[in-house]
Amino acid sequence: AELGGRGAEAARGRHRLRRRDRNRMEEMGALLADAGDVVVLKAAMDDEFAAYLGRLGAAAGRTVNAENSNPELMVTEDALNSPLLLEELRKLADGRTYLMPLGISAAEEELSKETGLPLAGTTAQTCKAVNGKIFSRQLVSEIGIREVPGRIVRTVGELRPALTELLADGGRVVVKESLGVSGRGMVVVADEKAAGRLLRLIERRGLDAPANLVVESWIEHAQDLNYQFVVSRNGDVRFETVKAAVLKDGVHQGHRFPVELPPVAAAELQEAVQKIGRALHEEGFFGLVGVDAMLATDGTLYPCLEINARFNMSTYQSRIAERFIPDGAHAIAATFGLRPSRVHTFAEVTAALGELLLDEGRTTGVLVNNFATLNAAATDGSFHGRLYAICVAESADAALELRQEAEARLQRMVGNQS
Repeated sequence: AELGGRGAEAARGRHRLRRRDRNRMEEMGALLADAGDVVVLKAAMDDEFAAYLGRLGAAAGRTVNAENSNPELMVTEDALNSPLLLEELRKLADGRTYLMPLGISAAEEELSKETGLPLAGTTAQTCKAVNGKIFSRQLVSEIGIREVPGRIVRTVGELRPALTELLADGGRVVVKESLGVSGRGMVVVADEKAAGRLLRLIERRGLDAPANLVVESWIEHAQDLNYQFVVSRNGDVRFETVKAAVLKDGVHQGHRFPVELPPVAAAELQEAVQKIGRALHEEGFFGLVGVDAMLATDGTLYPCLEINARFNMSTYQSRIAERFIPDGAHAIAATFGLRPSRVHTFAEVTAALGELLLDEGRTTGVLVNNFATLNAAATDGSFHGRLYAICVAESADAALELRQEAEARLQRMVGNQS
């Protein structure tokens, strides 16, 4: 709305292209599945990519796919529009098989009802409540773990005093929409001048208008962490994994693991896992949880910035870590943003990576864990595509170098020589 005219239409077009490749994230589920599992896809897996995963022994489950697939829709919506797939899923309803989606919304509840497959997680209403940043900040305060200095802003009129208070400490401030995801709905405010611009924009709504924001101090040079745990139906809490973001010149390069935390921070994180997990169970939640955290340069841990009651990238990497990353090795989970001018085959990806590809008989290299997103947004001319991979090497530095060389080769494949 603020862009207006052709600029707004262009932005909507870019959003549609980006959504198409996001809508193919379900292919990662093939590497999460074990023997006996069935993975629902929007479209059949590329034959060459399936053969590659087969050589690795990386995809133990069986795949089924929607016969009616719309690039603009998520896999659950495609499934609901595919009678043949629905009938196949109904055959799985034996009382012992559950539907385990990336996240639970009204669409997943409808698919559960249509197929007779019970959901492996809690209700969509509970998940939506838990996913809010306001909920996370309130929970942190209630259970008594360290919180980032900040405030909850319920109305537009509360934003100005919140910004004034936090900027007075001399650092930057971040303003986040409660239900914003993947960095959207987030603004970093550097100073009073920037705050004034933001306030002039938002206060047009009226001071009594709802805002539902979290305003927090920006912790400079902090290390971004993400950890996961599982809350069982009876309230047991089991820690899974922690990963750290990798940045180069301020640009996100992926996540690295394993992560070595200072002993005090590691103990605090484990304590936070138990406290957060028990609190979530009291709210009626059970299932997989991902939590964003930060480690300051002085070793101070801020154990909960945001709770995600759904799968995230770490979820899909967990089985890969168990199967393909030996003790002592290091890995970076990488996203390669590419701009192809045409559709590329997996054989071309294999040729481009060459000896870097982690293939049968190798313990280091680049393991591709999602190929569908490369061509999902294909239209006439150049389009946005993504390729997902895990770069495995003997050391953290070697893994980063491997990621950088793989990036360069893939960019050359699509015709970008820079």
